[in-house]
Amino acid sequence: MNQRKNKIVVIGLGYVGCSMAVLLAQNNTVVAVDIDEAKVNSLNQKKSPIADKYLEEFLLNETLDLSATDNLHDALVDSDLIIIATPTDFDQDTNAFNTDTVESVIFEISGIKNDATIVIKSTLPIGFTTKLQEKFINKNILVSPEFLREGQALYDNLHPSRIIVGGDQELSKSFSLLLTNAAIKKDIPVMHVQPSEAEAIKLFSNTYLAMRVAFFNELDSFILERDLSSKAVIDGVSLDNRIGDFYNNPSFGYGGYCLPKDTQQLLSNFDVVPQSLIQAIIQANTIRKDFIASKIINMQPNCVGIFRLVMKSESDNFRFSAVQGVMKRIKAKGIPVKVYEPSLADNFFYNSPVIKDLEEFKKSVDIIIANRISDELKDVSAKVFSRDLFQTD
Repeated sequence: MNQRKNKIVVIGLGYVGCSMAVLLAQNNTVVAVDIDEAKVNSLNQKKSPIADKYLEEFLLNETLDLSATDNLHDALVDSDLIIIATPTDFDQDTNAFNTDTVESVIFEISGIKNDATIVIKSTLPIGFTTKLQEKFINKNILVSPEFLREGQALYDNLHPSRIIVGGDQELSKSFSLLLTNAAIKKDIPVMHVQPSEAEAIKLFSNTYLAMRVAFFNELDSFILERDLSSKAVIDGVSLDNRIGDFYNNPSFGYGGYCLPKDTQQLLSNFDVVPQSLIQAIIQANTIRKDFIASKIINMQPNCVGIFRLVMKSESDNFRFSAVQGVMKRIKAKGIPVKVYEPSLADNFFYNSPVIKDLEEFKKSVDIIIANRISDELKDVSAKVFSRDLFQTD
């Protein structure tokens, strides 16, 4: 007699939820839930709702017990485990993550299954899960932060750097076993910690990455101002094995889904603890965008082109991308800006025209700003301004 597979409900079909649903559907029955009908239909047609080549191939070629729906109530019937992966954007007014979606989903779940085992993959303020356990009188709420790269979310779930689970030890071990059984990588470091420790690991990890980005960007600003070779200096610095030759490619600043909001949330969590470094990391990112914009403005261009708004190659995410900050500073000086971004359907972006044809875009601007270099720009390399020294993300 075949043993019944776990029924797992994954709520939220962004990078985290979509990759988690596909990962676990290898060995379990997974129902993915999202309020976006387009994402639901896409997944049911074995098409990825997000830009992720590995995920797209996996959906087409692997045998998965996976379906999607917009009906949370029906999805929860007979479920063994519920994973929440809804967005928690930073709210400037409250100076904290907006966790309304997480709380509202748990409230709905509690009305159907008040003792449900819930794992939160959304990024949370430190101390939030413990408060949830008390509020909903449910000790079966766990938190397991994700450590994924945009455009490679499924790959990183199949080859995780580590698995962190915070909460009840027995439930934590059961959940981590689901993840390790679904992964390709073996001997994965696994930690079972308190919920607040898991939340802190996530925020401190991303803030360290933001600090590293800020450091190499400030190095680049210093060397660029002196007309020296940033690549030579970075190569030399990175030969120290305590520093390492990785995550050292200059950019216009850190941005995207995670680093801006996670650094701000960590700073907020430091409200009663003295600090200077976390604030400096956030400030450094603003200063870098000011510096890059000033270099462009001083060239006195008639029209500036923005080549791609996305944060990284092979990604469709341009939320809070640093190049947008540079763009806004240039526009504030009255310099016309045109945008080339294939993932945009609109004809305007912040009142700047979106040029659909790449050749037309190249001809219509004096300077092309590119956070990351592309072979598509080789023929106009003299026009291109970029700090992408190593052609890596």
